[in-house]
Amino acid sequence: MDVVETDTYNNNDATMTPLSAIVEAFEELAKISKAKKNGSEEIRLDIFCDACSLVSVLFGCLGLAFKFAELEYVSKVRDLKEASRTYDTLQVILDIDVENGMVKTHGSLSRNLRRVRLGLDLIRALFEQFLSTEDYSLKEAASTAYAQVCAPYHSWTIRTAVAAGMYALPTRDQLLLRLNETDQSADKKMRRYISAALPVIEYIDKLYLSRNINLDW
Repeated sequence: MDVVETDTYNNNDATMTPLSAIVEAFEELAKISKAKKNGSEEIRLDIFCDACSLVSVLFGCLGLAFKFAELEYVSKVRDLKEASRTYDTLQVILDIDVENGMVKTHGSLSRNLRRVRLGLDLIRALFEQFLSTEDYSLKEAASTAYAQVCAPYHSWTIRTAVAAGMYALPTRDQLLLRLNETDQSADKKMRRYISAALPVIEYIDKLYLSRNINLDW
């Protein structure tokens, strides 16, 4: 199978905000996700990790409520980045874990990829909720996003800790300030992220489903 390559985003622009960098990187991944070459579509693991590492700043901006997600997400991306020195694509790490019967094993690369995918989807859901309301508080938006994406896979202990942390979320204005965005600029970039992230998430899901691996874990 052929690997589709792309240039990573240009982070030399001093005016580029964290959200701008994330959007550009995921729009590049989305192009690969949609590309068809010789009947095959492959995303390079190193480029995927470079894009995902940019998302870490978003979890950091959300404070205590999403600290669990930040810690898990960052560690999983770091492990995948280390693996990219050995393995070229997302497909390869899944195939190796399938062959060794380790797909759902704690610490496996396939499990790490699944958790990173949930992190990307959590940000997508949060952005959708953010754009659907002008509430000063982010509590309802963040609670809804978490309930949709991550809660089904978390223990009661984690869900309880997240619920308690929701009261420590930044306000809408505080989040925009941390991201160095205005309402108008954030609106455009969040919509672009949602549009770019969806095909990447679907691409990852299909990797599992095409190998008869369910997604309820």
